[in-house]
Amino acid sequence: MPKFPAPEGSAPEGSAPARLELPPLQLGRLTIETPVVLAPMAGITNTAFRRLCREFGGGLYVAEMVTSRALVERHPESLRMISHDDDEKVRSVQLYGVDPVTVGRAVRMLVEEDRADHIDLNFGCPVPKVTKRGGGSALPWKTDLFTSIVTTAVREAERGGVPLTVKMRKGIDDDHLTYLEAGRIARDAGVAAVALHGRTCAQFYSGTADWDAIARLREALPDVPVLGNGDIWSAEDAIRMVRQTGVDGVVVGRGCQGRPWLFGDLQAAFEGRGDRIRPGLGEVAAAFYRHAELLVDYFEDEDKALRDVRKHVAWYFKGYTVGGELRAKLAQVSTLEVLRDLLAELDGEAPYPGADAEGPRGRAGSPKRPALPDRWLESRSMDHDQTREIAAAELDVSGG
Repeated sequence: MPKFPAPEGSAPEGSAPARLELPPLQLGRLTIETPVVLAPMAGITNTAFRRLCREFGGGLYVAEMVTSRALVERHPESLRMISHDDDEKVRSVQLYGVDPVTVGRAVRMLVEEDRADHIDLNFGCPVPKVTKRGGGSALPWKTDLFTSIVTTAVREAERGGVPLTVKMRKGIDDDHLTYLEAGRIARDAGVAAVALHGRTCAQFYSGTADWDAIARLREALPDVPVLGNGDIWSAEDAIRMVRQTGVDGVVVGRGCQGRPWLFGDLQAAFEGRGDRIRPGLGEVAAAFYRHAELLVDYFEDEDKALRDVRKHVAWYFKGYTVGGELRAKLAQVSTLEVLRDLLAELDGEAPYPGADAEGPRGRAGSPKRPALPDRWLESRSMDHDQTREIAAAELDVSGG
């Protein structure tokens, strides 16, 4: 699929295009020429979406999160989720787990069976079904458990020379911050990089990401790459984050939903160029249709693929003039043929709408009390009962 026209110097109205030459990101033996990482997103970052993003720009494209237990038990869906296209130069997999032994086995499997070139550990997920089992953004509170998991995973990854990174949040809430200590533990364990989402578990995706916290982590860990995540909706946001925090690269999540061309903007910005992709409605429609085609290839089931693409409608067409009736039909589309006919009804000559198509997208949620295991906050260390309980509660279903 050809890239969209990228007028030289185009930028949000009223501003000059930002640009910043940022060197490649080094993760162990891997060199990521464009220091941008696609954050794993459940139901989003499958091979279809990753391919679409790669067609616009460079970076490290991480697959959907898989649980260590499901992987070790070889659940078919988890094995499919860690599949990569033949031309994916870096096969990146993100693991979730709460049991050091199971996480270690999962990493060993990925390494010994040559299924990944890069492995990331998830300590940032705020979803209740994960945190109530002591996983995701709840886990770094228990420093002994966190240390054991990261140390074990790094040791297993090193057997095959596979760089291992961690992604985390600031902490459980503002009264239970963990990111600085967790960052040092991960650094000492030998991780290749640490990524920080500048929100707590309690924030979910609401409010504003704390870039000052990212800057503090960068200052605390001068000897390991640090990546920043949170509120990157444009290339200009990414450049501001780098300038404000000093990070070695950025992690993009919700900002690319319905906007795979954002990776083209990010590559241009970090190569010191001012061009930006500003697609008209016809070009957005073409990208949406290509996404649907790729999903058909991924699922090998047209009905399932078209049901999956429906959730992307609002993201792709945000800010564009698309009637409510047509939007509703797109959100119920059942075949590629019907999709082609519906997209043909759009005004293919309609230009990029500017600010209306930019900014936040995806569900932010609202602040909420984190779901945690019983007595989780009473101590920074695991007791016997908690160790037994969370090992038994290890999730066996992937996808976040």
